[in-house]
Amino acid sequence: MPGKVNPVIAESVTMVCAQVIGNDVTVTVGGQAANFELIVMLPVMAYNLLQSIELLATVSNNFAVKCIEGIQANEARCKSLSRKAWRCVRPSRPLSAMKPLQSLRRMRTNQAKACATWPGNKRFFLKNAWPTC
Repeated sequence: MPGKVNPVIAESVTMVCAQVIGNDVTVTVGGQAANFELIVMLPVMAYNLLQSIELLATVSNNFAVKCIEGIQANEARCKSLSRKAWRCVRPSRPLSAMKPLQSLRRMRTNQAKACATWPGNKRFFLKNAWPTC
């Protein structure tokens, strides 16, 4: 397909994360199997810890060099998307410590009113809310 981006590098980071999580579970189980102050699982714990360190170091360098380096944001596209994402906003005023449920209900009502009258209330809504997504 023309224009398709191959996400192999990002997928390799996900695979390494899965392996490191598995290694962490192995180290945890190995620590639980220490009976009579004998850590019989120490070799497998050490192996998995060292493997995790090596994998994370390698994939971090690979991801930085082959994926992150040279990325530049398309500012016009970001601004366009942020203006279109008006549903992902919430009121910027914090909840009252004394009446959290009433404050929450009031904010939700104000947000619903602003969303219902979006074209007419655009400036007011953007002034009193901020993006959360």
